[in-house]
Amino acid sequence: MGTLTDIQIKRWIKEKTPVAKADGEGLTFTLSASGRAAWILRYRIAGKAKEKTIGQYPYISLADARRLASEDRTKIQQGIDVAAEKQRSKRESAGAWTVRQLAEDYLKKSEGRLEHSTLDGQKQRLRDYIYPVIGSVNACEIRPSDLVAIVERASKKSLHVARLVLGVEKAIFAHGLGRHIVEFDPASQIKTSALLGPRPVARTRVMLSEEELKIIFPLLPKMGIQNALMAKILLATAVRLGELVGAKWENVDFEKRTWFIPPDDIKGKKGKARNGEDVRGFLIPLTDPVLQWFSDLKELAFQSDYVLPIRSRKKAVGDTHMEAVTLNAAFNKFWKTYVSDNCQRFTPHDLRSTARSHLSRLGVDLLIAERCLNHSLGGLIAIYDQHDYLDERRVALVKLSEFLVSCESS
Repeated sequence: MGTLTDIQIKRWIKEKTPVAKADGEGLTFTLSASGRAAWILRYRIAGKAKEKTIGQYPYISLADARRLASEDRTKIQQGIDVAAEKQRSKRESAGAWTVRQLAEDYLKKSEGRLEHSTLDGQKQRLRDYIYPVIGSVNACEIRPSDLVAIVERASKKSLHVARLVLGVEKAIFAHGLGRHIVEFDPASQIKTSALLGPRPVARTRVMLSEEELKIIFPLLPKMGIQNALMAKILLATAVRLGELVGAKWENVDFEKRTWFIPPDDIKGKKGKARNGEDVRGFLIPLTDPVLQWFSDLKELAFQSDYVLPIRSRKKAVGDTHMEAVTLNAAFNKFWKTYVSDNCQRFTPHDLRSTARSHLSRLGVDLLIAERCLNHSLGGLIAIYDQHDYLDERRVALVKLSEFLVSCESS
């Protein structure tokens, strides 16, 4: 039994007289001149006198102090320096990274390695699913069950989104393990198939028929004028959604009637080079209807640098563009609400396959049609044929625009 009592301790504190009273077996109650009351454990290890501050009174009661001191004495008997252990724990806590800090470091280190569209998607999933739940938590404290719960929550929206969220979790914790920020990767034990089932069979790209386009075009304004113009441009230029979402006005030349897509904005081209030179961007000839649609978008851009600026300034950090996921959601709602009974389900990327199919139907040469989509010609053609077919592509896209306008006006 210890020698101290709660009555004694309370009297000393009331008297405000500095004291150091032993309770036995190295446990000591101390009261400083400033009134700070604390528990100290004094002990010897390897022949040296040591002491550890267990905690302050009354936050640590007499009974708790005795229990904690007993636990520390057990460690000391095992050769553990409990004071050094506490200091090491303090240092680790001070240098601990939160999940948000780890993720931000991963994103920063991935710039130049991953495409802009990929990073934008990862940022969105971190912001919407991961940060609200574990963003402020010490990354070392995360367990697989924490990550599983986030993925299951995302699966309520869609299994595709859930897979993407799990992919981000795996990426940031693998990064943390590589940097020795965490000693254990909680995501490595999560199997996608066990959590979400087998990956679905890849969806066949949709080609909207002329009859379907004639149904869709008159209804496009119901998506909102900005989305409607975006859909028309996707169809008439056959670009990827990410290329249009990231487009800047500085690359749209109304006088020369062209739109330049920098290499960093082209899927699969960022960071790649041939013979030590940067990969070329892609120059798209603009037809009369497309020029008009770009002009209409410029009036809606409220002086933004981007063709499709984010609608809500409150969500933006400075001037930025819309996210592809926003436009995907708008297409999904449009299909469900207005055309589901008369048209195949389609996504923004299906407009690209639709454009490619109609180029062939309009009699455009295979090589020219592939270059309209900025597809590599491959093999010896790609090596020896450096001609960009700009004039030929302009003729092909004029045919496509005329066809689309006829669908809109019919």
